[in-house]
Amino acid sequence: MSDPRWRSSVVDMNRTVVSRRTLLGGALGVAAAGGSGVQSTAAVDDPVARWIRRNAVPLDDVRQLRRSIGTARIVGLGEAVHNTAEITREKHRVLRYLVERMGFRSIAFEEDWSLCTQVNEYVRSGRGDLQAMIGRMSPAWRSRELADMIEYVRGYNAKRRDKVFFAGVEYYSTRDLVYDAIDRYVARHAPGRLAELRRSLDPLRPGTTDMGQYVRWYWKEVGDKAPYISKARAVYDLVRRMPDQVIVHHARQIVSFYEAFDRPDAEIPAFRDARAAENVRWVHRYGGDKVVYWAASAHTANAPGLRYVVPPMPDVTFQNAGSSLRRWYGDRYRILGFTFDSGTTLGPMGPIDMPPASADWFEARLRAARSERFSLDLRRPANDAVRQWLRNPAKTRGYPEIGPASWMTGGSVAEWFDVLIHTRHVTAVTPY
Repeated sequence: MSDPRWRSSVVDMNRTVVSRRTLLGGALGVAAAGGSGVQSTAAVDDPVARWIRRNAVPLDDVRQLRRSIGTARIVGLGEAVHNTAEITREKHRVLRYLVERMGFRSIAFEEDWSLCTQVNEYVRSGRGDLQAMIGRMSPAWRSRELADMIEYVRGYNAKRRDKVFFAGVEYYSTRDLVYDAIDRYVARHAPGRLAELRRSLDPLRPGTTDMGQYVRWYWKEVGDKAPYISKARAVYDLVRRMPDQVIVHHARQIVSFYEAFDRPDAEIPAFRDARAAENVRWVHRYGGDKVVYWAASAHTANAPGLRYVVPPMPDVTFQNAGSSLRRWYGDRYRILGFTFDSGTTLGPMGPIDMPPASADWFEARLRAARSERFSLDLRRPANDAVRQWLRNPAKTRGYPEIGPASWMTGGSVAEWFDVLIHTRHVTAVTPY
């Protein structure tokens, strides 16, 4: 579609996948601006600049994060924009610490559930073709750096009995493999209901590996979607009380898929993030383990009124996934925001330059720190001036393709994040 807010949620026809980027998965660095504006440099030695310098800790050792994470059951690792090498590697480094030193055993990943069942098989058994799997992911994840993270999980699992579970939390490309799994399960455990199941299940099968084309057809060409939604709900109702919770979750994603693309475009971000939050919670309950939620900060941040601006289009405001997780888990959900000032990212058509953060974006204030790479715990003791700054309305970078005219707001930096992991300058990932 021509509308940049939605185009990558529809179809990447060249790569035949559904991209989640424009379903508000793009960028949420962080920004806070109060009053008439934010001064952009550390030249003014004000209380905020002094507090940042005093509390910014160089990222030589991630062990410092243990105190910030504390007893959290879920940790959100949110990236300001996708496809930057430094942020992906830094998230990988934090993930390793959470897995190896803090006992996290589940990864809830911002990608389609059905595809990630194959990634999970790969990291737990070594079976499968990782390059092919990444090629079917959203363009946001097709990088050498992301592949390195997945290979790390596979290598870690190869030596362990308590293996890391890898799960997608999105529904937008629900593939045939989950339909096949439901059919096999019912055939084995409830054969008397197999014919009933197939009457609803079989007409829903995409029947193609080109999920982008299938989404476009269903979303934009099917006028009456009610029969599809009715059949999807019938499949779920048939299996919902069966003991295999993965099978039940397969059916849940089928319902989400067919319901989502029956909604007006403006309602999809809220629907998507509500389902993502529920799926993260399901991952936590299913494994009983501590969970890393790897996604864009637009999803991981605690932003119940996130507003996305891409002029001249109308603004989009919605409740994001992180705000639901914070409401359900309180301080047991901790949020790390991976931010930057300037650099380059990899867009659909090639590298995209990202100029330094605008003066009224939060990242501009972080220039007060002496280090090029640092963490900043936003809950450290602070005076009234700093606390006011942290609580002021926040503003940050939007879509890199649009430039500084695109930005996000809705809430304060202290609401959005517990800790910032900041890199002054970033470069584009290596395509995989």
